[in-house]
Amino acid sequence: MSDSSKTPFLDQIQGPADLDNIPNEDLPVLAEEIRSTLINSLSNTGGHLGPNLGVVELSIALHKVFSSPEDKFLFDVSHQGYVHKMLTGRAKEIGTIRQYEGLNGFLLRTESEHDCYGAGHAGTAVSAALGMCSARDLKEEDHHVVAVAGDAAFTCGPTLEALNNIAATTDRCIVVLNDNEWSIDKNVGALAKYFNTLQTSPAYNGIRAKTASLVEKVAGPSARKFAHKIERNAKNMILPNVLFEKFGLRYYGPIDGHDLPSLIKSLEHLKEQDEPVILHIITEKGRGYQPALDKPGKFHGLGPYNVEDGSTAAGAPTFSELFGRALTNFAKEDKTITAITAAMPGGTKLETFKEEIPGRYFDVGIAEEHAALFACGHATQGLKPFLAIYSTFMQRAYDMIIHDMALQNLPVRLCMDRGGLSGDDGPTHHGLFDIGYLRHVPGLVHMQPKDEDEFIDMLWTMANYEDGPIAIRYPRGNGPGTAIKDHPELLTIGEAEVIQEGTDVCLIPLGTMMELALEAKETLESKGYSVTLINPRWIKPLDTRTIAKFASKATVVCTFEDHVLFNGFGLSIIEILHDEVINTPVERIGWPDAFVEHGKPEILRKKHGLTAGNAVEKILPHLLKK
Repeated sequence: MSDSSKTPFLDQIQGPADLDNIPNEDLPVLAEEIRSTLINSLSNTGGHLGPNLGVVELSIALHKVFSSPEDKFLFDVSHQGYVHKMLTGRAKEIGTIRQYEGLNGFLLRTESEHDCYGAGHAGTAVSAALGMCSARDLKEEDHHVVAVAGDAAFTCGPTLEALNNIAATTDRCIVVLNDNEWSIDKNVGALAKYFNTLQTSPAYNGIRAKTASLVEKVAGPSARKFAHKIERNAKNMILPNVLFEKFGLRYYGPIDGHDLPSLIKSLEHLKEQDEPVILHIITEKGRGYQPALDKPGKFHGLGPYNVEDGSTAAGAPTFSELFGRALTNFAKEDKTITAITAAMPGGTKLETFKEEIPGRYFDVGIAEEHAALFACGHATQGLKPFLAIYSTFMQRAYDMIIHDMALQNLPVRLCMDRGGLSGDDGPTHHGLFDIGYLRHVPGLVHMQPKDEDEFIDMLWTMANYEDGPIAIRYPRGNGPGTAIKDHPELLTIGEAEVIQEGTDVCLIPLGTMMELALEAKETLESKGYSVTLINPRWIKPLDTRTIAKFASKATVVCTFEDHVLFNGFGLSIIEILHDEVINTPVERIGWPDAFVEHGKPEILRKKHGLTAGNAVEKILPHLLKK
């Protein structure tokens, strides 16, 4: 080991070129330093620990063999880019990840020249990489493009569409299949089985032997030994060969994704090839940290935790947890209820349903479009499908919502988790656009609860609604802590709740923004003003009669929403008043027409004016004109 090793290797890296100063035999030490830093740092900030522990050696090998930023690395999904960030001059900032004004939890083009492509959704890397390869070829340039995609990404339509197009588009493209059997939760479906099933047909014996020889030639005898070991444990080294070579990619692997010498040798070989190639590596999600190995779903992405045992602080039930429990209870009484998710039983808390009613639980993999169509199929046959997908991911199924659900008036129940700001996850995960993309869809009912009890009432109402598609948006995290009734109430579609009647100001907060409205109400009342407070409940259909009645009496109306103002809830109130020829001015509290950065919700709300104080400042000038 060199003298410079007295200083931790990680501290010596200001950019990827500094890896050249570290002998290959010392790279495993660097890998352990990176793991230790991630485990300790993320215990304070939270983040995607498991995925990044699994790609430490791969990230080192990529930067050892290729030259970023000239060579391009795309990660699918880029939440596995923390190590890449550390090796590209951002190691000292890793403690700021997902914190306001700190490092983003995903790759971000504006953050570093080494982040050539930013994405927070799965299935983007291979298509984007192919586009970059095509652009390189057109410009007669000579750099390399490497797409790192987890095996779960191969359940995505865009990935398969890109594979279908690679050979017809370029002669040089490198895809790394990072096979760890997990997306956020355990992978499902035929492709997952394909990567995990031992093929025993004698027809493949000759091909198997040739593949093993090729693996040894490229990556060395240890790689061949590993490949045979994987095969004996039901990891096939031939079936992927058949699949990918049908797409026109030369297949190499599988090799141990934690064996740095094999990785480096393999990548050095692949960068010299003049044909599209795919390197199949086997990695361990959570490697090096036992709690993450024991609970890979939990440690995919989480908040702060105790380093010693991986425990996290217990809290009040989240909206997601309430959803999972309530839907399971409803389904035990109603045998027509089904639960569908797109690879996120943990995030949506449908794991409760999965455990207790497995026969009516369906995880279709990272395939939101298919999930929506699958739900439509259930609905045509008299079932009651509840489709639970984050608001930001539901965007992928938008065509299906219009063309299949709404046009055919199918009673699919859209449960849109993370409706509103998603805090530390940032702009790729904020659910700030769903009102805008759903409120103009004919026949679709959309709602948001103000608290936990109303949330259960709305889910019950959805379970009993048969007249077409119906959606509910609910935020990440906890509500105000309202007690839940023993028996849910069936709500009247389109009927708002008038909490308080007044004459000077009409406050209309949507969902959990009720908290801000109550604070604004108290301030206004302390100044002597009379306040109407309406819980609209329904985004569509709105209670036009009630809103018009109280808005016409008021001097000013103020709306509150956890959504962008552009084409949002507040705009729908303005439209009502216009149509009813009511001239009462409307002030709106909500997010700007921009992609909101990451950070704690309280910090971002203050910065962007989603506060009771800002609402009062907007309201008072209208009252003072009276």
